[in-house]
Amino acid sequence: MASVVSRIEAATPADRDRGVDALRALAILGVVTGHWLVTAWVRGPGGTMRITSPLSPLPSLTPLSWVFQTLAVFFFVGGYAAARSLRPGRDRPARVRARFDRLLRPVGPLVLVWTGIAAGMALHGMPHEAIRALVLPAVGPVWFLAVFAALNAATPLLTRVRPGVTAGCAVAVVLVVDVIRFGQAGPEWLKWGNLAAGWLVPYALGIDWANGALASRRAAAGLLAAGVAGTAVLVTVFGYPASMVGVTGAKVSNLSPPTLAAAFFGIAQVGLALLAREPLARLMRRPRLWAAVATLNLGAMTIFLWHQTALAVTALAALRFGDVAGLLASPTEPRWPLHRLGWFPVFAALLALAALPRFVRGRFNDRVSSST
Repeated sequence: MASVVSRIEAATPADRDRGVDALRALAILGVVTGHWLVTAWVRGPGGTMRITSPLSPLPSLTPLSWVFQTLAVFFFVGGYAAARSLRPGRDRPARVRARFDRLLRPVGPLVLVWTGIAAGMALHGMPHEAIRALVLPAVGPVWFLAVFAALNAATPLLTRVRPGVTAGCAVAVVLVVDVIRFGQAGPEWLKWGNLAAGWLVPYALGIDWANGALASRRAAAGLLAAGVAGTAVLVTVFGYPASMVGVTGAKVSNLSPPTLAAAFFGIAQVGLALLAREPLARLMRRPRLWAAVATLNLGAMTIFLWHQTALAVTALAALRFGDVAGLLASPTEPRWPLHRLGWFPVFAALLALAALPRFVRGRFNDRVSSST
């Protein structure tokens, strides 16, 4: 372990912004932890199963969604990193292709694995509803990765316009779509326009940051204040859900696709991330802590794509044991979250197995020494 820590420390350039890597690691950990806490299943008669969430019967857990829904930080850092990779003097087309390939490479194995699992469940007579309940959460991250990859591909174009204006226009698009959806009962398909516009907001702000804007604490504090105020008004006055993740049975989700409340919440997260970067960068001067963050970033895409698979496979394996507490039992009791936390080591072990080939193939020196 000491030798690995020393190798990573030696391979890290002195000018690398370790705070950005720490933000990315925190965003990934937030997404993983949040999904593992709120994704649950309930068994029904005849082998059926449905997806549920503890946030519905236990609304007191809603503040957890404010902590662990960190997708905006993920897109913000992604925009920053993509823009930085296109700095003058670099082969822009090659950089875009390399980033696109790195993002999409883990998708193929995930799809193949779940195609095989779904076929096996069908051959064993599992009801279609149960198969769907297990497969959908597992492959759900592919939707977000597809949007992220599309924004990465569009980065050369986005860098040619003012990113701050782009972010503002994206907020306006989300506003218009929400007004039509909720105020005038517009067509259902229209809401999916927010899937790109909603995540473009933090992504464009990341590009703006890479271009030298948003560098002052005043700008960061302004984004945080505006985001918090906007979210609070939308939730308390206009009736947007307080939860920043989807809640089973709710008429409206702030994430499927992103609403205006999610966009403002993301702006608040961007402001907080900017304020936290320097303290995190100082923490990353500790070699062991930096080694852990660098290692996690090495397999970030694999972890993001496969973390729900670790959860779903555990639930599938536990089916024969009945209503297992914290896994297949209805999440209606206040102690259910404690039971779920007890399963975290199992999920983490399975996720580590999924990510291990990536770590084995990865070369720390090459990846750590490359720019953010």
